[in-house]
Amino acid sequence: MSHTIEDLDPRTPVVVGVGQASERLGDADYRRRSPVDLAADAALEALADTGADTAAVVPAIDTVAGIRQFEISVPGARAPLGRSDNFPRSVAGRIGAAPRRAVLDVGGGQGPQHLVNEFAATIAAGGAEVALLFGSEAISTIEKFARVDDKPDFTEHADGDLEDRGYGLRGMSSRHQAAHGMTDAPTQYSMIENARRARLKLSREEYAAAMGQLFAPFTRVAAANPHAAAPVERSAEELVTVTEANRIIAEPYTRYVVAREKVNQGAAVLIMSVAAARRLGVPVEKWVFLAGHADLRERDLIERADLSSSPAAVTAARHALEVAGIGVDDLTTIDLYSCFPAPVFNITDAFGLSPDDPRGLTLTGGLPFFGGAGNNYSMHAIADTVQRARQAPGSYGFVGANGGIMSKYSTGVYTTTPRPWAADRSADLQAEIDAWPAPAEARQADGWATIETYTIKHGRDGTRTGIVIGRLEADGRRFVARGDDRDTGLLELLGAGEPAGARVYARSFGFGNRVTTTEAAMNALFPIEPAVLRDRYEHVLVRRDGHLLEVTINRPDARNSLHPMANDELDHVFDAYFADEDLWVAILTGAGEKAFSAGNDLIYSGSGKPMWVPKNGFAGLTGRRRMTKPVIAAVNGFAMGGGCEIALACHLVVADATARFALSEVKIGLVAGAGGVVRLPRTVPQKLATEMILTGRRLSADEALSHGLVNRVTPAGEALRGARELAAEILDSSPTSVRVSLQMMEETCGIPDVVDAVTHHSKALDELLVSEDAAEGPRAFAQKRRPVWRNR
Repeated sequence: MSHTIEDLDPRTPVVVGVGQASERLGDADYRRRSPVDLAADAALEALADTGADTAAVVPAIDTVAGIRQFEISVPGARAPLGRSDNFPRSVAGRIGAAPRRAVLDVGGGQGPQHLVNEFAATIAAGGAEVALLFGSEAISTIEKFARVDDKPDFTEHADGDLEDRGYGLRGMSSRHQAAHGMTDAPTQYSMIENARRARLKLSREEYAAAMGQLFAPFTRVAAANPHAAAPVERSAEELVTVTEANRIIAEPYTRYVVAREKVNQGAAVLIMSVAAARRLGVPVEKWVFLAGHADLRERDLIERADLSSSPAAVTAARHALEVAGIGVDDLTTIDLYSCFPAPVFNITDAFGLSPDDPRGLTLTGGLPFFGGAGNNYSMHAIADTVQRARQAPGSYGFVGANGGIMSKYSTGVYTTTPRPWAADRSADLQAEIDAWPAPAEARQADGWATIETYTIKHGRDGTRTGIVIGRLEADGRRFVARGDDRDTGLLELLGAGEPAGARVYARSFGFGNRVTTTEAAMNALFPIEPAVLRDRYEHVLVRRDGHLLEVTINRPDARNSLHPMANDELDHVFDAYFADEDLWVAILTGAGEKAFSAGNDLIYSGSGKPMWVPKNGFAGLTGRRRMTKPVIAAVNGFAMGGGCEIALACHLVVADATARFALSEVKIGLVAGAGGVVRLPRTVPQKLATEMILTGRRLSADEALSHGLVNRVTPAGEALRGARELAAEILDSSPTSVRVSLQMMEETCGIPDVVDAVTHHSKALDELLVSEDAAEGPRAFAQKRRPVWRNR
């Protein structure tokens, strides 16, 4: 059904103005514009583009929404030249607008199209009349002047409220991925790229040629674009041939085929209702309608059934076309987000588009050549699409905007043909996507496995790091692992032929999963140390007294806080303790009088050095270790954060009068994730545990005793003596009975019904009844002598 301008609902949204601004270092008109300046320049261009009286349009702007710059897209990011504390209102102030609403959107390249979709719907619903959307980056200027004395100051304050939607980083990465080097976009996208190459059964040379053929036409478009950051036409071969200027970054990517972030660019889009456009005198020939739109989110990378594609992005593209009532063949212009080849291939594969499609796959020149203007690239694509739609009335233009690791995809279809606003079904489609099955993941991977996909990261210093995503042969669970820098065998496997499907050997450590070509290679790189006490440790003191083992954290100058080396030593000590049948009780304490342990060594972690804990947790105790023999914590002074978690993991706690217990992580923006948030509510009353976890409240030794966190309190400085007395009482009993008692307690702690727990059959009890200790105890009692325990 065709529609005319006259029969449209007055609230129908239309794009009425678009603008772009840019400058390049070294150009004659270069002015060191700030991100606010560039966005304001683009906004003024968009206002002028309406063909209406700017003086009338500016006061009508009721909503402004900004795209996050890179320097405000992650927590703790630096702004070397300063920044606005309210970017949207700073830009509004530059152009003289006083909107009632200001929005700073989440990060991600989907942002520009998402904002168009969102505020078009808001206008259609009557929630706004005139919305100005914009974004910018001045990364080239910022990097050039960051370390010089004569630098511009981009710091500014803007009054007014701000709807800050946060960073939007969920699912982009994780601590687990970071531990394996999968933090940067080229590394994660190269995993997708290599999975696609393996699926298509292409050689490395064939795939490189395909990437070059895909992007060579992009360079021609960029070369003719006055706003392009790198307006140089390059051949397909030049794009993928490794040279000093075109170094390899993460296989298969060379520098020329990844997004160029060093740009000074801004873009803006002005949307308003048909009623406002009429009232403000915007000529009808300037009106462009959003005929189709969709916003969908892909499963996180490790959860995707197919690592080579993003079906959610394809679904978003199909749905936008469906809402518009057209097919891909009806499009006149196409712009596909192109931070790397993979997002472009993802759409071309699904729709059968060719790299040499006469319509082209970009209007700007793409992120590697036009420039990836941070999260704002697609605002430029929208601006060009709108201009082209006006030049060919009745045509349709498509914009596909990608964010994250092919994680978030927003799409729009633009036309001058009058269209009533049509709602999309993105919410329903998202529910379907969220229900897609996901492979089970192995955070700790051990055993033989096959490679699903991989990459080799190349450092500027010549270092190479192999990273794989694989499946364990034993149960098919997916895992992430990296190679050891000393392992040339893995690099040879990943660097030639087809690694996908190859057999490798994985082993987990506290610092992450490692993968090698053979089990023998793994054992050579990481020799398995016998579980026998060493003669000497650097950070731990060990004293053996008969069947008692005393372990002292020996870092008093650091309040016995733990860094990776201390944790590894404690892990080994307790490996040896639990393996030694002649050791029956262990005591753990801290050197000096000030602290049992202050937990994680924040000074060490703050230095930027790698941090990890053993798989068995802080001190080798708080994690997955099965505590089959008693461990007593002798708490002298502070047991803070991880130190408190260690005490909670011990079977028994003796504290001196100076002891203080606290889970203080919330005070420094962390969480008691090494067992504290689990064990404390199971040890002290729920309300008290919640207060301690949420406020960092400290408990004195007497308070800890009254609430069951501590078994005994001694005078100041005598915690170790008290722990020895408690250990002696345990040692007076059968070690076999002690071990079996602990095992039965653990087996039944998760059984809620008391009768079921009491009648639970434990094999440990059967083993006790045929032990030597079970015979020795009654015999010694009858003979009125002390038993001689054998622990067997």
